[in-house]
Amino acid sequence: MYRVLLVDDDPHILTTNAAYLKKQGYQIYQAENGTNALKIASSAAVDAVVLDVDMPDMDGIRVCHRLREVSQVPIIFLSAYSKTDDRIRGFMAGGDDYLAKPYSLVELELRLRLRICRRYNIETGEILRFGELEIDLGLREVRYQEECGSFTALEFDLLALLARNPGQVFSYEQLHDRVWKAPLHEGLHNIQVCMARVRQKLDKLCPGMHYIETVRRKGYRFVSSPNT
Repeated sequence: MYRVLLVDDDPHILTTNAAYLKKQGYQIYQAENGTNALKIASSAAVDAVVLDVDMPDMDGIRVCHRLREVSQVPIIFLSAYSKTDDRIRGFMAGGDDYLAKPYSLVELELRLRLRICRRYNIETGEILRFGELEIDLGLREVRYQEECGSFTALEFDLLALLARNPGQVFSYEQLHDRVWKAPLHEGLHNIQVCMARVRQKLDKLCPGMHYIETVRRKGYRFVSSPNT
């Protein structure tokens, strides 16, 4: 379940967007102004933000600037204007996409899904294979010799990120920014604990095959052909 923060000073738009996206399986946070949006974003990690440009206390451009200081979460701007200058302002502030009002709810959801999947490098139906180990990104399963491991959503996302980039060392900060769904100040220790669980489960599923290595003081990497 992906988490989306909706920010708009129009209660009707907030209610309509929230109702539709909830039906599509999203968990929704709502803010009626920029100040509350930043408070929510600092305490509840979200996978994407749908941000109105024109708000009275703090406009969407300023909110986007503030968010970009701490996160690369996908941001989709909504605006009653479709002028080129407004779009440029949004993209210059760090926005990822732009929809002019009125818009299709179906299109909004499709753009949200696309941006979130791009951020997490998700490709529906893709299967990563390393010998007898299979990591199915579509079904979100980890299989070895026809046995299926039990991984939480967060554990699977961490494993998938590493496995898509074998040999590349990912720092704790990179793992947090790309995968972690918790406020930044809770990150480091919890990432270490979660990665320990991933390694234990993978080692149990694939006895003698150590696919994940800890690189001291740097982070973790996935080994495509581990030594037995």
